[in-house]
Amino acid sequence: MTLPRYRDPAAPVPDRVRDLLDRMTLPEKVGQLNQRMYGWDAYERAGDGHRLTDAFRAEVAAFDGMGALYGLQRADAWSGVGFADGLDARDGARAAAAVQRYLVDHTRLGIPALLVEEMPHGHQALDGTVLPVNLAAGATWDPRLYADAVAGAAGELRARGAHIALVSALDLVRDPRWGRSEECFAEDPYLAARMTEALVEGAGRAGVAVVLKHFAGQGATVGGRNSAATELGTRELHEVHLAAARAGVAAGAAGVMAAYNEFDGLPCVASRYLLTDLLRTQWGFEGVVMADGTAVDRLVRLTGDPVAAGALALDAGCDLSLWDDSFTRLGEAVERGLVSEPALDAAVARVLALKFRLGLFEAPVPSADAEVLPDPGELSERVARASVTLLSHEGGVLPLSRGLRRIAVLGPNADSLAQQIGDYTAPQRPGSGITVLEGVRAAAAPGTEVVHGRGCDLVGEDVSQVPAAVALAAGSDVAVLVLGGSSARSPDTVFDANGAAVTGSAPATGMTCGEGVDLADLALPSAQRALLAAVSATGTPVVVVLVQGRPHALPEADAPAAVLSAWYPGPRGGRAVAEVLFGDAEPRGRLPVSVPRSAAQLPVFYNGKDHRYRGYVDQSAGPLHAFGHGLSYTSVEYGEPRLSHTRVGARAPLATCRVTVRNTGPRRAEETVQLYVRRLSGGTSWPRVRELRGFVRLSIAPGAEADAVFEVGPDTLASVGRDLRLAVEPGVVELETGPASDRTRGVRLEITDSASHAT
Repeated sequence: MTLPRYRDPAAPVPDRVRDLLDRMTLPEKVGQLNQRMYGWDAYERAGDGHRLTDAFRAEVAAFDGMGALYGLQRADAWSGVGFADGLDARDGARAAAAVQRYLVDHTRLGIPALLVEEMPHGHQALDGTVLPVNLAAGATWDPRLYADAVAGAAGELRARGAHIALVSALDLVRDPRWGRSEECFAEDPYLAARMTEALVEGAGRAGVAVVLKHFAGQGATVGGRNSAATELGTRELHEVHLAAARAGVAAGAAGVMAAYNEFDGLPCVASRYLLTDLLRTQWGFEGVVMADGTAVDRLVRLTGDPVAAGALALDAGCDLSLWDDSFTRLGEAVERGLVSEPALDAAVARVLALKFRLGLFEAPVPSADAEVLPDPGELSERVARASVTLLSHEGGVLPLSRGLRRIAVLGPNADSLAQQIGDYTAPQRPGSGITVLEGVRAAAAPGTEVVHGRGCDLVGEDVSQVPAAVALAAGSDVAVLVLGGSSARSPDTVFDANGAAVTGSAPATGMTCGEGVDLADLALPSAQRALLAAVSATGTPVVVVLVQGRPHALPEADAPAAVLSAWYPGPRGGRAVAEVLFGDAEPRGRLPVSVPRSAAQLPVFYNGKDHRYRGYVDQSAGPLHAFGHGLSYTSVEYGEPRLSHTRVGARAPLATCRVTVRNTGPRRAEETVQLYVRRLSGGTSWPRVRELRGFVRLSIAPGAEADAVFEVGPDTLASVGRDLRLAVEPGVVELETGPASDRTRGVRLEITDSASHAT
């Protein structure tokens, strides 16, 4: 018997897609574009194992197939899945295999499903390794390390039978009041783009396809309000918010997720300009576009009709829904003439092509002898260690001496694993992580007494615990005060239909960050501020460790001896923090965001338009700590940047920029040398203050020096031209190097309109 061409693994993918499409009915096609079911509703516990549910069978029967199944392995407070009833690694792989067997054996065409999982910072599944959040990954300024960590996490996801990872990567922290700031790599498009490339490359090593979230501009919502409107112009969208998406698409991302926010009056999932004209026509993207959860159903407010809502999203360029009912009625939309069947076929073809490219028809679940990938737990700790950022340091308190008699570790984040791992995390097994308190106790010398007091709750005004913490601090050589925020969800958290926390419930559950938890004020909660003031008043040296998912504003009046930001460093983050505190590891982290003095200053991102604004009357307009900032336990000196050519042609610019960095201190320097471009004249649009265009890590022994070398080419000098495409424009720019965006030295480079003026 001759196999159908779509079953022939040797046939070209386009031929297989065409053959399969020609065999499909309209309902079967519609089924391939739907991802309506929550994966945790597809199975139920049965004795010592699990079995597929009647609800799953009914969902398959509705369209004689299933396009994709979301979150089969997901476990968290929203799904309600925990260790008592959820899937561990062994059961997860078995459940994935059962899903695929059922689809192959019980549908006419035997098309496997895409198994889609959340991997925001590690696979969100029971016993899945949790990585530090994206903001911590951005603070490493180390794409290679991050790619390795992603490869390890993706290997876990693939071993459980899943194929697609949903990962936040495209949003920028333009307003840190936004609760999802922790899901961003940076406020800067260049740094975010490099980390996005690393993400796609790392996942690809494990055979996992990535859908990048969120396209586009979601980090620019008004007031830092989740899913709100943006006031983006088309030029700012291209100059700032599309760089990471361009990089991710070029690196081979399998898909992008259309964001909730609107752009130019339309939700992104309904924007033909974004999803078709830009993404597919201009960029040549051939992957899938997925809607964010329930985003298509929200379009009913525009169309008044769920059938028309589905047609609007499909016509815009959306291929795959998420938990929507409107997309299940695309057959009606075709019959009513709201969308053509060829348009439907084009979306189905993209979904099928992805399934063929992932090898689902030949091996819907991975073999037992899968490639050995890096240990994600060990890499999670390395990322955490590299992300710890020393923001301020006075008096030489750090690194902590191992000769200390007594250390007080205080604060609401000192001994809480849940509060240091961020949003979108599965339940953790007891004893599986290391808190800051546990890390300090393990790192301290024998005979050093480490005492602990909570001091206050994470939120609220209750200061009843402060006196006990003050007494502990007063009798200690140093007080390590662990403050910050929390994205930890609990069974008491109230959720929206798409899984976001309902903001009104956050104070009761202690959440101060995470999806749905936006802040109006970036100051620490009042009880934490009172604890800091009271402990500082004892005269004991105070080291503040901020475990946080967004930059909080510390009161400048109670300046501690040192401040470190640990972001959300993951389950082993407590050991990473302790190693930096004691000097076993250098504080390598650099700020991926600017730290404001207060929310009243916003925005404070470093790369705004250069209109020579002179500042506020009542306080500084500059940040407390600038983008790229980070101190170390040694001192370095930067020389002047040196160019191989002071003039290049716009059509083929090529030069080299060098800067010498000397370690003038007593310890090895782990320095991140940054390259910025500042336009002085020429160009299409008003220039920005400066823009990051490169970074190099140097490791320099005491007394030694090293050169950071940057190749200056089209990617370094390109800007968005009149046609909204990247181009090198004639004019004069200054190439600036330094340790942070506010501490640079520059050299001028002239860009001529000729290709032959390199001098």
